[in-house]
Amino acid sequence: MILRHPDLDLVAPATAEEAVCALARRPGGRALAGGTDLVPNLRRGLEAPPVLVDLGAVAELQVLEKTARGLRIGAGVTLARLADDASVVREYPALAEAARAIAGPTHRAAGTVGGNLCLDTRCLFYNQSEWWRASNEYCLKRGGTICHVAPTGRRCHAAYSGELAPALLVLGAETEIAGPSGRRRIPLAALYAEDGARHLTLAEDEIVVAVEVPARHGQRSAYAKARLRGAIDFPLAGVALSLVQEDGRIEQLEVALTGTNSRPFLLAGTEELVGRPADDAALQRLDRLVQKQVSPMRTTMLPAHYRRRVAAALARRLLRQLAGLT
Repeated sequence: MILRHPDLDLVAPATAEEAVCALARRPGGRALAGGTDLVPNLRRGLEAPPVLVDLGAVAELQVLEKTARGLRIGAGVTLARLADDASVVREYPALAEAARAIAGPTHRAAGTVGGNLCLDTRCLFYNQSEWWRASNEYCLKRGGTICHVAPTGRRCHAAYSGELAPALLVLGAETEIAGPSGRRRIPLAALYAEDGARHLTLAEDEIVVAVEVPARHGQRSAYAKARLRGAIDFPLAGVALSLVQEDGRIEQLEVALTGTNSRPFLLAGTEELVGRPADDAALQRLDRLVQKQVSPMRTTMLPAHYRRRVAAALARRLLRQLAGLT
């Protein structure tokens, strides 16, 4: 079956404010950056916007620079550029590792920071062609009334699979958003909600302009993922971890996860490990925290209990690595 793009208009604003105005004028329009996620969705019939607002000419979205506050990353910065930036690799290794783990080289050359942060959620029952979904009944995320993963539930359980978000969460990042009422800054975590159908808190006429990461003070960080193939695949589970130690004891520990829930999230309860050595007891406690808080569902090819256990294993591995226990 040949899948074709639907008919739509394309506009190319020069500023973020012009982009916002273009989206406000045409309800249902979509912002377009690298297109590595949106364009396949158009072909599958998952999206049918009346207009695409091409952000490629918005210069401020391309900024990647050190500031007095830390690091400013424009939403239009490509994943390849982020992964290869010397200051990012040196000072924010979890962020560089997450960018490097996304898809394949050609995807990273086109895909952008903003696009990965706003990545659509994934599910076996959603990411199919229009004819497949029509034949198997539409789901709650698009056109239907039930979630095929949890038919008795009231929300969509499609999993968020963006990989930059957990790395940015453990680094304390904030997001700058432009909308009709001006600009606002929010913690990155506030960009997401635990609902696969409405996982972003952005309004239709808002866009992500940039992400700001605070200056690093003694943090070590890393990112790791599990996937079916050694390249290209979305994470079955992805974990970012940042650690500050003093005299062998944990002074600060942040852990964030992706691929298991409908939003990326910071692990709760890590403060219990502060002041303790990063020993086997700490590793076991971290394992329990992860397994209790992740909620993988039947949205991928592998069973939920495997993804829960592999998420915990990745968290333990990263803590061992950063604490120098390996």
